[in-house]
Amino acid sequence: MRLLIMLMWLLHWLPLPLLARLGKAIGSLLFIYKKSRRHITLINLGLCFPEWSEEQRRTIAKQHFQNYARSVLERGILWWASEARLRRLIVIEPGVPVAAIEASPTILLCPHFVSLDVAGVAVMLESSLCSIYTQQRNPVFDQVLRKGRSRFRPVKLFARAEGVKSIIRAMRDGLPFFMLPDMDFGAKDAEFVPFFGVSAATLTAPARIAAATRAKVIPVVATYLPDYRGWTVKFYPAWENFPGDDILAATRAMNAFVEDRVRETPAEYFWVHKRFKTRPPGENSFYAANTQDDVPPAY
Repeated sequence: MRLLIMLMWLLHWLPLPLLARLGKAIGSLLFIYKKSRRHITLINLGLCFPEWSEEQRRTIAKQHFQNYARSVLERGILWWASEARLRRLIVIEPGVPVAAIEASPTILLCPHFVSLDVAGVAVMLESSLCSIYTQQRNPVFDQVLRKGRSRFRPVKLFARAEGVKSIIRAMRDGLPFFMLPDMDFGAKDAEFVPFFGVSAATLTAPARIAAATRAKVIPVVATYLPDYRGWTVKFYPAWENFPGDDILAATRAMNAFVEDRVRETPAEYFWVHKRFKTRPPGENSFYAANTQDDVPPAY
């Protein structure tokens, strides 16, 4: 792992177009050899886009592997590049909502696109934050990851097992909560809500925390700029009347928002995750032929 980290550090000095092309080449190889993850990706795309041809789904799946591998190499830029270089490469639309964050409790809702780390960096260039963090299995990588993600501002990271109380306290102390809302963590604290028309165990925490803290929810999505020019991080207007009186309806609305963003850049969404792993009672697994443990990425 130390050699891998050293390699990432060396590669981060490369111009982004060269580094990105290297990542895409690695992704093409992973698409061929990582059969289990390819299997998951194609199942997810088949469930979410049944109207596409098999060829279309395979094309998007391969592009996703390329984008994901690229994003892993590009983390070296996020962890070690100068602030000046990052500000040149990250285009923020319309800008980090610092005034809104400072005015009242805020949830920054960031769906799982491959460049989500870029969205976190964009925020931390201007503001501290709090988030939930999954400890990495390798302690060396875990240390590098934590240091890289907190080098501009102090960051409070909480384990999922700590529950929402620590998050709510941090929000009331003025920290925005950078939240990743769209992964399957099981049936606990979740409801089965349609995602592309398929029942998906979906965390109700965004709606519940917003209700408990009276926080505004500001979605933020990071995607690639064309021609290897960097990334765009888009902050959307705060949702009005969220969550309202119906937590389930609010969670459905959240999934619908994510769906719309996925349709805009489908190859950049995190398809290798078993999004439909947890099934309603009586339903069989979609991934029965694949027994590999599903480890979600951490923020």
